Amino acid sequence: MTNLHAAVLGLIQGLGECLPISSSAHLVVIPRLLGWPDQGLSVDVALHWGTLAALLLYFWKDWVRLISAGLMSPQSPERRLLLLIVVATVPGGIAGLLFNRYIEETFRNPALIALTLMLFGVVLGLADWKGKKSLAIEALGWGPALWIGAAQALAIVPGVSRSGITMTAALILGFKREDAARFSFLLSVPIVLAAGALKLRHLHGAALGGPFWVGIAVSAGSGAIAIWALMGWVRKRSLAPFVVYRLIAGLALLALSGA
Repeated sequence: MTNLHAAVLGLIQGLGECLPISSSAHLVVIPRLLGWPDQGLSVDVALHWGTLAALLLYFWKDWVRLISAGLMSPQSPERRLLLLIVVATVPGGIAGLLFNRYIEETFRNPALIALTLMLFGVVLGLADWKGKKSLAIEALGWGPALWIGAAQALAIVPGVSRSGITMTAALILGFKREDAARFSFLLSVPIVLAAGALKLRHLHGAALGGPFWVGIAVSAGSGAIAIWALMGWVRKRSLAPFVVYRLIAGLALLALSGA
């Protein structure tokens, strides 16, 4: 693994994780198209920690407020939102523990990834088109939080997209695009943290070399830019460009895979 290889994978992870286009799909497909070997555990861990750094970098004020007010003010809206994030994390955590290995072995076929890219792209587009987009994050309740959390559980399938599927679920419920994106990113933090921590314990010192840190740095930087761009975009515009991209990418992948 070279530093350049790690940097390219970090760029793919940062953009794919934080935009609704599926990082897992791109990390499976692009290295195969380029003839690269599997990146290995150390780079996988680096990419997760890089994404986590991007999420915390952009939303650090939100997390400081949620944790401080949540712990000090039991009746505050921040404490309620913090508990909603915890509850919504449970379905995704269970799905990851139970099915992650099976999914990794079964759903890495390029044709299947192409189909999930297109299918969930269409679902995202319909949710964005038909959703009322009238609710703010303060209106989130226990049932809707669990619904969004259950949707996040599908993100272990390459091509679904964690941010894409959680935004889709929130838009179906009638939330504004910006609020759907904000809750989606806040909800990503516990899952990404857990995934990175679980894999980190299997690493030894030799694996923590240059490519490991390059992967973290590039993933964090590109992820932060992607979050900033998406949050600015959804304040005034639809998600149609991402839907179109997913359809084009899916069709191109089907053609390349000979399906």
